[in-house]
Amino acid sequence: MRNLVAVLFHRLGPYHHARLRAASQLIDITAVEVYAMDATYDWDEVKGAKGFRRITLFALESVHVTAREVIRRIHATLDEVKPDAVAIPGWSAREALAALAWCLIHKRPAIIMSDSTVHDEPRTWWKEAVKRRIVGMCAGGLVGGHPHVEYITSLGMPLDHIFTGYDVVDNVHFVGGAEAASRNAGEVRKRLGLPSSYFLVSARFVAKKNLIRLTEAYASYRRQAGDRIWDLVILGDGELRRDLERQRATLGIADSFHLPGFKQYDELPYWYGAASAFVLASTSEQWGLVVNEAMAARLPVLVSDRCGCAADLVEEGINGFTFDPTDVEQLAMLMLRIAGNDCARHAMGDASHAIISRWTPATFAESLNQAVNSAMEIRRPATSLADRALLHVLTAR
Repeated sequence: MRNLVAVLFHRLGPYHHARLRAASQLIDITAVEVYAMDATYDWDEVKGAKGFRRITLFALESVHVTAREVIRRIHATLDEVKPDAVAIPGWSAREALAALAWCLIHKRPAIIMSDSTVHDEPRTWWKEAVKRRIVGMCAGGLVGGHPHVEYITSLGMPLDHIFTGYDVVDNVHFVGGAEAASRNAGEVRKRLGLPSSYFLVSARFVAKKNLIRLTEAYASYRRQAGDRIWDLVILGDGELRRDLERQRATLGIADSFHLPGFKQYDELPYWYGAASAFVLASTSEQWGLVVNEAMAARLPVLVSDRCGCAADLVEEGINGFTFDPTDVEQLAMLMLRIAGNDCARHAMGDASHAIISRWTPATFAESLNQAVNSAMEIRRPATSLADRALLHVLTAR
């Protein structure tokens, strides 16, 4: 008999749908999304639910949705679903803590889904102490890769209760679109207004994406590249757009530095397929799903060593390189190297494709299934009053 698992997310985007569709082949999935739309990501609303049940608690994220109402709706929904286990997104969101509290009350195992690493933000002793208490209430973990395993074990999760493969995308979506773009490269570039060779970046325009230093690195690369200059295309939008536009003008690189705006999920594969290499320069990044996308599209990648995916997805000199995101000249030199005539970019792109073929929605599905099976076998300790009090305080904040 298959387990019934409630999987909780703040909002269901394209990546979540791909993962849940795959998981539904092994588990009876009820996806609980708190909001159908939010202010963080500009995705169009992804409707429907193929292979799994979907419950949406609120149409739109709003300050008018109170903590009490979120908690009430989470508990009422889980009361209705009656899952055998619940997968919760991390240890800080109100909805995750409310679901964990429900699990403790009803003696159901909770699997914590996390892509946090020790380095993705400053750590303080008291916050880490609180996390250890929360992790201790969970029966298993589904995390990104090696750095995420190391972090959650440091918070007390036993190694044999942890499974990797949380951070995956629908590789087939990006492979298909990228191959179509490659077959019709001239037509695609003309339609999208793209140059023949370019570095691609896809990011929100916020400070941690490190786009200002990236632009400085590109300007340095351009000064040294001679006649064979690649352009720079940054997809996305956000609060730093005007800063980037001013910097582009100040550095005198407006003719080769493009800001086409945010692109929806169905458009993205064509931008990847027409690109020559991909760059992610973040100073802090729990994983970096855009790297998965680029690798599925057979691109060489330059990835900041502060990105959680770097340790698992980037093989130095094989499919790309990692770099210190604060070192502008190091990134400029890597751009020169990967754009050079003697760089085996096609072989690197093929290596990217081979590596990412091990990180698919099926990987997520198998790991979630293993985490649930493992959690169901664990003898869970009785809930303490201190645990319930802690969750009550945290969810009400």
